[in-house]
Amino acid sequence: MSIVLSAMDWWQMLGHFLSLSLLAVGGAIATAPDMHRYLVEQQHWLSQSQFSASMALAQAAPGPNLLFIPLMGWNVGVNSAGGTASGMAAWPWGLLGVATSMVGMLLPSTTLTLAAARWGHRNRERLGVRAFKSGMAPIVIGLLGATGWILSHAQDRSGNNWPLWLLTIAVTLLVWRTRIHLLWLLAAGGLLGWFGLV
Repeated sequence: MSIVLSAMDWWQMLGHFLSLSLLAVGGAIATAPDMHRYLVEQQHWLSQSQFSASMALAQAAPGPNLLFIPLMGWNVGVNSAGGTASGMAAWPWGLLGVATSMVGMLLPSTTLTLAAARWGHRNRERLGVRAFKSGMAPIVIGLLGATGWILSHAQDRSGNNWPLWLLTIAVTLLVWRTRIHLLWLLAAGGLLGWFGLV
């Protein structure tokens, strides 16, 4: 697919991704329908198959589900250089597409998060901020506990796997009472599982 993009088109694409960034409350994947509307139906910068392939490849690859955004940017950039038939000459344009889509998607939400975190830290003594933090702590602990319970229950439905429960209690005490880094405990758990001890 070959398209022609002017400098104004690149700015419009950046602007569209900037606006989508603030709408990505459910994650970037929640904005995929509007990306489809804009990139495939309205601007015709991507074909339906390119859009679908970008989504499928990103979801199949390990890593964050945000990977479909640079893939779409890459495809727009390559299409603007004359398509895949252009070979290596399309790479700079593909990289421009990646940069445009990622900067647009990450800049507003990251800036907002940073500003909110700084504001929260600066105003940490305010009653509302303290109440929010105090209220969130038990919720987070409860969710982590529920996740641990579900994962351990899936491993041992009968409740008779005492080494697993002993390990769970030991790791809980280690995390609570020591400064051992969690990655060391994860590695130890992985080794114990690999050797079939739990």
